[in-house]
Amino acid sequence: MLRSRTISFFKEIGDISYFALRFFREVFTSPFEFKELLRQCYNMGNRSILLVGVTGFILGLVFTLQSRPTLMEFGAESWMPSMVSISIVREIGPVIIALICAGRIGSGIGAELGSMRVTEQIDAMEVSGTNPFKYLVVTRILAATLMLPLLIIFGDTVALIGSAMVENLKGEVSYLLYFNEVFDALKYSDVVPATVKSFFFGFAIGLVGCYKGYYCGKGTVGVGEASNAAVVYTSMLLFVIDFIAVFVTDIFFEV
Repeated sequence: MLRSRTISFFKEIGDISYFALRFFREVFTSPFEFKELLRQCYNMGNRSILLVGVTGFILGLVFTLQSRPTLMEFGAESWMPSMVSISIVREIGPVIIALICAGRIGSGIGAELGSMRVTEQIDAMEVSGTNPFKYLVVTRILAATLMLPLLIIFGDTVALIGSAMVENLKGEVSYLLYFNEVFDALKYSDVVPATVKSFFFGFAIGLVGCYKGYYCGKGTVGVGEASNAAVVYTSMLLFVIDFIAVFVTDIFFEV
């Protein structure tokens, strides 16, 4: 039983790797589906922005409210803006928002492509001479890769605004002073690695969602399984990517 699951696990890793290689081969060949790419960017960004905004705002509020009493015990309330900004921009913001988008975008892609596979729409595109991989997969992976960094930047900004509101109400700190402290604390070594890894987060969400949907099993059960597996696999992959990114960042940006 364990042996068969291990073989199945490594086989699926090989299949996803081949799927990714096919994406890189197709993305640089014509025709380029710019119209579909823009439509997918709009769908993923516009339909996720409210969820990301609410998540970021609550994240900033809760993180500041929970951290403030501890810092007050040590008389270090003045460190709040720098601590919150570095924590959110470096790690908490990208990971939490990526997980939210994995549930929102990844499951949507898996369910959409799975439904198209079950209803034989993908087969019909292949028979008609259209390249369904180029039209359906490449555009969605590119859109997720491009939109997730923007969503993370937006979510981080809203989180810092939420944190500033708490400090303004609890500590009577002006917004100008708060954000001056934030920008003084943040460095390129905080912002650049977080932005770079957000592209990999977006790529992972698009890749796994498209893979699970494109090779969905037959029937409505297969669509549900594809959608669920897209979220589970993507969530695990995000943590792996985050670990690698932190490890590499620690080497190249070591103080």
